[in-house]
Amino acid sequence: MSVHDAARGAAIAAKVEAFVREVVVPYEQDPRRGAHGPSDALIAELRGKAKAAGVLTPHILADGAHLSHRETAQVLRAAGLSTLGPQAVNVAAPDEGNMYLLGKVASTEQRARFLEPLVTGTARSAFFMTEPAAEGGAGSDPSMLMTTARQDGNHWIIDGRKAFITGAEGARVGIVMAKAEAGATLFLVDLPDPAVRIERVLDTIDSSMPGGHAVVAIEDLRVSADQVLGQPGEGFKLAQMRLAPARLTHCMRWLGACVRANEIATAYAVKRHAFGKPLIDHEGVGFMLAENLIALKQAELMIDWCADVLDGGSLGTAESSMTKVAVSEALMGIADRCVQVMGGTGVTGDTIVEQVFREVRAFRIYDGPTEVHKWSLAKKIKRDAASQL
Repeated sequence: MSVHDAARGAAIAAKVEAFVREVVVPYEQDPRRGAHGPSDALIAELRGKAKAAGVLTPHILADGAHLSHRETAQVLRAAGLSTLGPQAVNVAAPDEGNMYLLGKVASTEQRARFLEPLVTGTARSAFFMTEPAAEGGAGSDPSMLMTTARQDGNHWIIDGRKAFITGAEGARVGIVMAKAEAGATLFLVDLPDPAVRIERVLDTIDSSMPGGHAVVAIEDLRVSADQVLGQPGEGFKLAQMRLAPARLTHCMRWLGACVRANEIATAYAVKRHAFGKPLIDHEGVGFMLAENLIALKQAELMIDWCADVLDGGSLGTAESSMTKVAVSEALMGIADRCVQVMGGTGVTGDTIVEQVFREVRAFRIYDGPTEVHKWSLAKKIKRDAASQL
């Protein structure tokens, strides 16, 4: 990243951080946060304020270009300082990843119809790939895809069931992966549609994303040929184009959340006294905060390294897997220690620390469990070793 880019990213990140700390943080006790994520009314209110402050969708420039991945890391860490921050400034999953993919692949007409409402923050989106495990559908292994798409003249008809679809309830834009004769294919869908029925919204450990995570039935969904994203059969390739950066941006946002959780835990340890002195003066507490400081820096460096790989033009498949594992595991330790430092207060909703703990625990599974990424890396190690013999 050039000095110019670093300065641009830092300037945008500073504006976002000021907005999140001064405007968004007071909303963290708003009852509209909800068990299945903040309400759309709350998000609309926050986005109105973000637009007025000039920080709405800050990772996409006025000409439609994206910030570099390294610049994005600066901005998304700042947004993540509140669990409401990414939603407020419109850099949250799955919208951020969907905007990235559409910006790379969508036609001019598709951008106007599906991308523009996402960039302006007036619509939310969902990515329909994962399927119910009980039915043997696709999860960490997308090759198990069971949802089908068949051509009918100038249209496609899609049938199947999806699970853990983030933000499906309330989404206006859908990207649906289905198995066509040519192979896995992505389709752009206007929502709501009576052919896309939400069966239930799951009760999950996390609660930061509007609409929660839904089980969805797709029955005789008819879309026109111009709603195919890319070409038929390119679904896996396009999903991978989206997933590697999306893994990394997840890391960026949750790093910001853990920075904030550590700030709260540190302030508690400095002010709270026990056995005649501040908690931080007890080695058991002080050492946990020291470990947090080390882990936060390690996570930051890992993210920046992977961002540089992506900015260099690589798909970064292995690098993003390594980063996702390292950062999610490091952040889990940080969040856990923050709860431990704060004792009983740490498991209450009086601060966001307990929510950060829950969100990061879920992050160890979302966008690929740690074990799947390690398995994928082990396969790469074996291939690389074989090629050298």
